[in-house]
Amino acid sequence: MHIHILGICGTFMGGIAALAREAGHTVTGCDANVYPPMSDQLRALGIDLIEGFGAEQMALKPDVFVVGNVVTRGNPLMEAILDAGAAYTSGPQWLAENVLQGRHVLAVAGTHGKTTTTSMLAWVLEYAGLQPGFLVGGVPQNFGISARLGGGRYFVIEADEYDTAFFDKRSKFVHYRPRTAVLNNLEFDHADIFADLAAIETQFHHLVRTVPASGRLVVNAREESLQRVLARGCWSEVVRFGPMKEEPGALRARGEPHAFDVLRGAMKVARVDWALLGEHNQLNALATIAAAEHVGVAPEVAAAGLATFQNVKRRLEKRGEAGGVTVYDDFAHHPTAIRTTVNGLRRKVGAARILAAFEPRSNTMKLGTMKAQLPWALEEADLSFCHSGNLGWDAAEALAPMGDQAVVLDSIDKMVAAIVKAARPGDQVLCMSNGGFGGIHAKLLAALAAKA
Repeated sequence: MHIHILGICGTFMGGIAALAREAGHTVTGCDANVYPPMSDQLRALGIDLIEGFGAEQMALKPDVFVVGNVVTRGNPLMEAILDAGAAYTSGPQWLAENVLQGRHVLAVAGTHGKTTTTSMLAWVLEYAGLQPGFLVGGVPQNFGISARLGGGRYFVIEADEYDTAFFDKRSKFVHYRPRTAVLNNLEFDHADIFADLAAIETQFHHLVRTVPASGRLVVNAREESLQRVLARGCWSEVVRFGPMKEEPGALRARGEPHAFDVLRGAMKVARVDWALLGEHNQLNALATIAAAEHVGVAPEVAAAGLATFQNVKRRLEKRGEAGGVTVYDDFAHHPTAIRTTVNGLRRKVGAARILAAFEPRSNTMKLGTMKAQLPWALEEADLSFCHSGNLGWDAAEALAPMGDQAVVLDSIDKMVAAIVKAARPGDQVLCMSNGGFGGIHAKLLAALAAKA
């Protein structure tokens, strides 16, 4: 089969391309800006990439066009597909019909931690010898790739609540039909699609409806929104994790996030000693252990696998050091994720100064829906630098409660100059964005080295 993928350089669609190629299909694709790292990964797999969405791509005559959710009406190639009556489908639908059918799917859903927890779960199953397939919205460092078919019956997938395509407004995860579903957390996000939190809870309810009675829901015990989702109907076994006090059957942690016992009720079932930071990762580990147990991996084996987990690229990833200043890269973009990331770094570096650089780049943040939460998100940083390019709201006004702890700049070069001027040996610079952030990491390291 020849498939042509529209929007191929996104992590999800790029992962589908890699899976289709591995399955023996002919794969081509296009995107508005054919950009790394996905473009490099795909070319290495021998996949032809076309710049832009020109209607002349109809001449390729694929068996089916697979349409990413970046594509809208008015897109020249999409209009030509519709006019010609050519076969087209969404990425999640193609995946469900051609890869997931007949497999035991383990899906990881939630506002935060999806990529990390999916990567943890795939690695734990690999460690246990189950050879899982996986599709992750990032690159797990244990594997070095974002997707593979795998050799066993298990498939681990990052289950995104974002919409499927312009012609299918259901959340992507409704297509996956998991037997094991992790509901990691649930907050308001994607303000460009969902009117409010209740609308997202409805999509999570639809996901719960697809899990069979013999399946398992692994649910964060601390999230009221998830309790509301389950109250609307639940037909599967539920294993809760992370309660604040002892609870029969639930998994909880005792100890520091980098070294802790795993308890079921009052009984210790495993011990995790690993390199990751932050309470959020401790909770991700508990969810992973509960999900892996559903496919026969004992908690102590899962814990041993987690001890060798190397995290995902762009998750508090150290990019270098210059002039005694350390520069990190992180994917955080929602206020809760920013706060959690800063807290994780604070726990690691103690009293050292943290200089946080961030850009409100997601659709939700660009709309200004959560601007009032930014001072709260950044309160553990010593100085914060906000890139205000392409915003429809006043970042300086939103950050005013922080006083001179916050600086707003309208270009990456100005931001680099301001951070380098403020930085001194021993400082930790934390760059947070869900995009490339204008290559700020390399620019900072070069400028810091020049200053030194």
